[in-house]
Amino acid sequence: MHDLTDDQLAIRGAVEDLCARFPLEYWRERDANLEYPEEFVDALGEAGWLSVLIPEEYGGGGGTLSDAALILETINRSGGTGVPAHAQMYTMGTILRHGSDEQKKRLLPEIAANRLRLQAFGVTEPDAGSDTTRIRTFARRTGDHYVVNGAKIWTSRFRHSDYMLLLVRTTPYEDVVKKSDGMSVLLVDLREAGDAIAVRPIRTMTAHETNEVFISDLRVPVENLVGEEGKGFRYILSGLNAERILIASEVLGDGFWFVDQATRYSRERMVFGRPIGQNQGVQFPLAQAYADLSAASLMRWRAASLFDAGQQPGFEANAAKLLASRASWAAGNAAMDTFGGFGLAEEYGIERKFREARLPLVAPINNNLVLAYIGHQVLGMPKSY
Repeated sequence: MHDLTDDQLAIRGAVEDLCARFPLEYWRERDANLEYPEEFVDALGEAGWLSVLIPEEYGGGGGTLSDAALILETINRSGGTGVPAHAQMYTMGTILRHGSDEQKKRLLPEIAANRLRLQAFGVTEPDAGSDTTRIRTFARRTGDHYVVNGAKIWTSRFRHSDYMLLLVRTTPYEDVVKKSDGMSVLLVDLREAGDAIAVRPIRTMTAHETNEVFISDLRVPVENLVGEEGKGFRYILSGLNAERILIASEVLGDGFWFVDQATRYSRERMVFGRPIGQNQGVQFPLAQAYADLSAASLMRWRAASLFDAGQQPGFEANAAKLLASRASWAAGNAAMDTFGGFGLAEEYGIERKFREARLPLVAPINNNLVLAYIGHQVLGMPKSY
């Protein structure tokens, strides 16, 4: 198992204390009404956990990706979910790595002080899907503004964010030599967008608060361009390894929560005069899930340590997400079997987490694409798509 530093043990304890203020009943109510957990996200922001990756010079925690991974794992292992808030941890990295000094000074201290949210991330489009280079949302330079038209889908937290990172084309796909060229990243102030952005909430089987957005003649100041025009795709890619590691950490938290809940229940639930946990049919799936989760966790920590050392651990980050999502899904199924009929009841929270555990198999990147990446980029086999 990975050894935590004294500081990280303190972080875990403090986050556990915060999460204790938001018991299963809180999450059950939010889920039943598909409500955004506003109070929980505010509490995280006020405590400084959402700004742990912002350097101290901008008022943030100056922590490592490993610290952020621990925070998100702890939230999910406590029975909550970091999904409504996690994006801010890696979206701000695009500004930190590629933004101008003016953008950093203007935005990062406000984000760190919990006065500003950068939770929305507009990349995926209805017709492009995972083929990001095929996006059609276009930004045309007109004087000191870009005029943007297009549409995005699966834009989560849009209605609970002040700014959105938006990936657009500034050169048509047909006019570029390399298909990943000609894309740019814009910082969109949603408070000033007005009628230029229309939103259609998408109801999903989890309280994920995601949307389709329609953009019509949105004017974005040129000073809100992140980095250089036409290089936005690589800016987005530079943050994906961090995203994979943080998502894997949340997923691991869910998996360990499943095992924690199921093993406790298996010791207490008496059938035929003995605890059901005495039966190997109950023991073995949970033991296997715990072993697989522990292995995935080690891959996650390996990826995080490489990232903290300044490297871009593409294989390790993607493999951590792949392994964590599979192990957590298996843990969810084992927990469902352990709880039996009570697993379907809202009371224990298993059915809520079970629904949440299905998502990481397909998003934010489908596991099949992870396997294709490993096959092509790591093993050197012919590209399959």
